Amino acid sequence: MNSTFRYGVLVMAAVGALVAGPMMTGLALADNKHVAEAIEHAKEAVAHGKQGHGDALVKHAEGALHHAEAAQKDVKDPHLDEGVKHLKEAVEHGKAGHVEVATKHAEGAVTHLSEVK
Repeated sequence: MNSTFRYGVLVMAAVGALVAGPMMTGLALADNKHVAEAIEHAKEAVAHGKQGHGDALVKHAEGALHHAEAAQKDVKDPHLDEGVKHLKEAVEHGKAGHVEVATKHAEGAVTHLSEVK
């Protein structure tokens, strides 16, 4: 009977780990939702910049900036701060018509935002 009890405890622990693991991972992803959105918008900004679409680059860089700044309220990471700086530069240069420079800054933002933990 003692071995049956141990087996039951082991099974319950395994089931608990299988259920709790994805739940905890989901919580971690939920915390970084703004970072994920910022990365997606920054990638779109880069894609449009490479096509010479300055207005679309600015639109997506502003979207990325909005999400990155929202993430800064909960996440303290130097890569996030650098990503925000690059996004601000991308918006500024994009509005000035410097699409190539804005694209480089958007690429820098993607690089840094992808490193946020």
